[in-house]
Amino acid sequence: MNADQKRILALRREIEKHNRLYYVEAKPEISDLEFDQLMRELIELEKKHPEWVTPDSPTQRVGGAPLPGFVTIRHALPMLSIDNTYNEADLREFDTRIHKLLSHEPVEYIVQHKVDGVSVSLRYEAGLLKQALTRGDGEQGDDITHNVKTIHDVPLGIEAFKGVAVFEMRGEIYMNNSELSRLNDIQTHKGERLFANPRNATAGSLKLLDPKLCAERRLRFFAHSEGFMQGFQPKNHFDFLHQLHDSGVPVVPHSQPLRSIDAVLDYCAKQMEVRHALDYETDGMVVKVNDYEQRETLGTTSKAPRWVIAYKVELWQASTKIKQIVVQVGKTGVLTPVAELEPVQIAGTMVSRVSLHNADEIHRKDIRIGDTVVVEKAGKIIPHVVRVELEKRTGQEQPYVFPTQCPECAALVEKDEGGVYQRCTNPDCPAQLKERIRYFAHRGAMDIEGLGPALIDQLVDQGLVKSIADLYRLNVDQLTQLERMGKKSAENLIQAIEASKSRSLGYLLTGLGIRHVGERNAHLLADAFGTMDALMHASAADLAGLPGIGAIVAEAITHFFQSPQGRHLIQALRELGVGMENTMQASNNKPRGNAFKGKTVVVTGTLATLKREEAEDLIRRQGGKVTSSVTKKTDFVVAGEKAGSKLNKAQQLNIQILDEQTFLRMGQSDSTSS
Repeated sequence: MNADQKRILALRREIEKHNRLYYVEAKPEISDLEFDQLMRELIELEKKHPEWVTPDSPTQRVGGAPLPGFVTIRHALPMLSIDNTYNEADLREFDTRIHKLLSHEPVEYIVQHKVDGVSVSLRYEAGLLKQALTRGDGEQGDDITHNVKTIHDVPLGIEAFKGVAVFEMRGEIYMNNSELSRLNDIQTHKGERLFANPRNATAGSLKLLDPKLCAERRLRFFAHSEGFMQGFQPKNHFDFLHQLHDSGVPVVPHSQPLRSIDAVLDYCAKQMEVRHALDYETDGMVVKVNDYEQRETLGTTSKAPRWVIAYKVELWQASTKIKQIVVQVGKTGVLTPVAELEPVQIAGTMVSRVSLHNADEIHRKDIRIGDTVVVEKAGKIIPHVVRVELEKRTGQEQPYVFPTQCPECAALVEKDEGGVYQRCTNPDCPAQLKERIRYFAHRGAMDIEGLGPALIDQLVDQGLVKSIADLYRLNVDQLTQLERMGKKSAENLIQAIEASKSRSLGYLLTGLGIRHVGERNAHLLADAFGTMDALMHASAADLAGLPGIGAIVAEAITHFFQSPQGRHLIQALRELGVGMENTMQASNNKPRGNAFKGKTVVVTGTLATLKREEAEDLIRRQGGKVTSSVTKKTDFVVAGEKAGSKLNKAQQLNIQILDEQTFLRMGQSDSTSS
């Protein structure tokens, strides 16, 4: 082997290493310029020695001559469609059906992002890419190998599979949102038709007969499932995905094996909450049985496998313009940029503001003041910016400069170590205090009626409240000195503050605003430890052992209780008479049951015999989820006196309405039988 041949082999290894770091690991080590220099050197050497060019060389991605047309080829194994659902009840029914068909044996699920792209099947023989087919009608698809070879995510050869006769993987070819904006900018300058969304752009690119043009589109690939295989048999689907990843193939983001449908739903909810941070479009999650033998037992219907289902969210989008970007300071000091929009209607509501989440998000999406952006609502809940419409830029747009000082108190801003959030460094920042008080007083926490945002602003601005504990030191005379606060209103607020002292521990823990501790975790901690003292003395290991807590949340909890500020606040609240015990604890003759298992329940109006938090605690102990708004996904509405608009909405949506007696009967009958 001469020097040129050795250099060619070394360059191929080096280029493939950097391709993997960039496309699979997202940890590039060299610049684009350095990468291009390596490629140019390899191209020159292969021109000099064409006899040493191999099908898996990185230079083979540039594309050959245009094709006259596409050839249709039959799949070795059909690419079946999969069933889908938009609601939790259907997903639970899917789980019930799986267990019934498997005679109630244990089941593990793998949950993957459902990437919105073009499905493809890639065939490798002895580790070399031989064929790429579109899904087509499921039985046969178009041969798009010439275009797929231009996609850097797709390995031309897989070293680990050189001993495998035939190996097929199925996946999704997609286009990043940022790439769509770049492509539409080019289309605008050419005076050509714009692409409506990334999926249309991907499909159009793969149908190009000239692979050089497809290479310019910068398409991406995620592997997600198995096709025909001969000489390769992974243990299960999770093992398959990890063998692919370890071999340099980008794999669609997915969960660890999950052993219950509740864990599946929890994972889906968390993943959909962070959709805004993705640079590719996804319209839901795919839930699959992990074990291959169980898949064989479950089989397929005439059109779809029984072992997989897509759990989708309804998406609504609209285009509007960013008028301004402002910063809000949260209860933990996080500075959140918010875009003020030209109002636009999405899914029946008018949207005029949308969170941009953090400085990194603004930079990644290249969001500027004056930009036209696509705003999306997933499931009619939280809007977010999907992408900038670069083709509509006029040159007048202004880049946003993130503040280095807190806009409220002028303290320095610091970025979380290893994180993305910028925080105000002043623990006494009035903006943080206002947010902490709002959170402490909200319905899901201490439920202090009458303590609204305008009043909180006055209390803090006038120095009457310098900490949460100061709420319990207020008196009627102080309150009547405030704007729009009469004596009766002041007396009612003092009574509401006093009543909050008897709230159960879970509500107090919610209100304290400990990082990573929301309502669910707060009630879990209250149930597990029973008293504030027991929780404060728990070790990080004790906390991390609880289901749903984990090491990161445990560290945040111990940090709060070990900090001088946390200990001082707890001591002050204790001295002021705030309850520190879980008065709703299940062991206090309140057994758990399943009356509301898997159900979403809203409590509205005034109940005759129960406080709102008592009713909500009963729902949680009976396996239900408590929410504050009525939607199509709500299963029951518990309605008391003066139920108002929530009752009206429930009636419009034909949601079952429970009066207090029916509600209690359901809970008590299930408890006694469980």
